Amino acid sequence: MRVIAGTAKRLQLKTPKGLETRPTTDRIKETLFNMISTGIPDGRFLDLFSGSGAIGIEALSRGAKEAVFIENNKEALTCLRKNLEHTRLASKALIIPKDIMVGLKALTGKGEVEEQKEGQIFDFIFMDPPYEQKLEKKVLEYLAKSSIINSETIIIVEAGQNTSFDYLEELGFCIINEKNYKSNRHVFLSLKN
Repeated sequence: MRVIAGTAKRLQLKTPKGLETRPTTDRIKETLFNMISTGIPDGRFLDLFSGSGAIGIEALSRGAKEAVFIENNKEALTCLRKNLEHTRLASKALIIPKDIMVGLKALTGKGEVEEQKEGQIFDFIFMDPPYEQKLEKKVLEYLAKSSIINSETIIIVEAGQNTSFDYLEELGFCIINEKNYKSNRHVFLSLKN
């Protein structure tokens, strides 16, 4: 696995051994970033269930001003830290080494909705949770009430082909795009206006 474009182009990334994480392939990553590339420069990027950090690192390499990574697997965290150092992008990164919900609560000030401060909103949130555990629903329920997104935020969920998103409308989200691959897909969401 490597960085596809930008300042760290062609640099190889380390990935955790075993089956606990599923790194997004270079081809799928390239397709994803071709779809969102215009919004990346100077944006804020949140990489949930970040594993080796390949998605957030790609965003930083392409000009994102900041990327926040939430991951609690120790081996994945070791790879993530090494990858950020290797790509020389660590200064633009914040790693929250916690369980996903604990990490989100820490990031959002325990979810209390306060007056927005400039720079708190993420432009993109990417999540690649373990499939068939409904963790994406739990995260989306939390994000719907959080202070880190607005109607401009694009949330991208990497999910299995059979993952249902029939609850989105009741949470206030809508699907704005979808890209299907052989065994998984990217679902692009935003808050309904």
